Amino acid sequence: MPLRFLTAGESHGPGLVAILEGLPAGLVVDEDALAHMLARRQQGVGSGPRMRIERDRARILSGVLAGKTTGAPIALWIPNRDHAKWRGKAIPPFTTPRPGHGDLAAALKYGYTDLRPGLERASARETAARVAVGALCIQFLRALGIQVQGYVIAIGSVQAQNMPATYAERWAQAEANPVRCPDPEAAAAMSEAIARAMRARETLGGVIEVVATGVPPGLGSHVHWDRRLDARLAAAVMSVPAIKAVSLGNGWEQAQLLGTQAHDPIRLEGRTLVRPSNRAGGVEAGISNGQPLVVRAAMKPIPTTLKPQPTVDVAAGQETATQYERSDFCPVPRAVPVIEAMVAFVLADAVLEKVGGDTMEEVQARFAALPWPSLDALRVTGEPHRFWPEDATELPSS
Repeated sequence: MPLRFLTAGESHGPGLVAILEGLPAGLVVDEDALAHMLARRQQGVGSGPRMRIERDRARILSGVLAGKTTGAPIALWIPNRDHAKWRGKAIPPFTTPRPGHGDLAAALKYGYTDLRPGLERASARETAARVAVGALCIQFLRALGIQVQGYVIAIGSVQAQNMPATYAERWAQAEANPVRCPDPEAAAAMSEAIARAMRARETLGGVIEVVATGVPPGLGSHVHWDRRLDARLAAAVMSVPAIKAVSLGNGWEQAQLLGTQAHDPIRLEGRTLVRPSNRAGGVEAGISNGQPLVVRAAMKPIPTTLKPQPTVDVAAGQETATQYERSDFCPVPRAVPVIEAMVAFVLADAVLEKVGGDTMEEVQARFAALPWPSLDALRVTGEPHRFWPEDATELPSS
């Protein structure tokens, strides 16, 4: 059975609900690690005032007994502390759709008489539920030796230039500063860029890189479009609010390179097949190749700005300016655990698709037996063969 999850809840409703189905029985659940993941989503330079209100902690309602998963669906509940200010109150109508948000499109699709239902569900508040789900997927992957973590490599026009060589060092340095950038000099410049945007009543976007190490070859498939691992990762990451582009490895840069410059040579060390580079980001032809998996996500500036933008009051039928709704100035540092969560979910699903198993013992044993790139792991014989037998069925003639 595939791994799957659903979320429910609105930005200012009572809370958020998530249901994760498909994790095997016997996974030890660390609720403190789950809480830490949710806390990371609320930390970072450029956060809006709501982060001073919410103190997210997920309550596990089902699927975990005595600290271990049972194989049943896991239900998670995250209350909205801000709901108390809205409960039972008369809320003024919201009639001025904000450029860049789903206000107008949702009202046209669902026939809302007020714009608020669309923005309540489309709000990035929903990503708290995804982070809770992703935290469990990360714990599952860690039990198999797969690490998933991310960092910021650009905010606005400021880009990280001098990152540590190892991913472990990058992760450690990123978590040591409030913009989650592993380049200290760039991190300082990013903080200043966010401060300038705040003074200008503007917002900033950026680029997040999430890396998964320990990913075995063979996840995903080339045989159908919807089974390709890169396609699944792109769809999951693009589903995060404000993400407008996704690449694997240095995918954006490859569009400017020659063919001999864009790919990763294959070399032999003893009987092991190695790559001196990882431009592909760990995926070739929709299948993981044993290299670290590298996903980059480009996040646009949040469209809710203190500086008014042109819009139309659709109830009055008159041009006007946007009304400010409380929001972040730069959500990029806070979005790192959200992208981590979506990447972890896709990888956990792909692992279970590959090895199967109803218990952690079964999954771990099968995972340990997966082959890694080497001559001994391949069954290529070098013997000639006929691609089609002579007595193959002929295609119908026209």
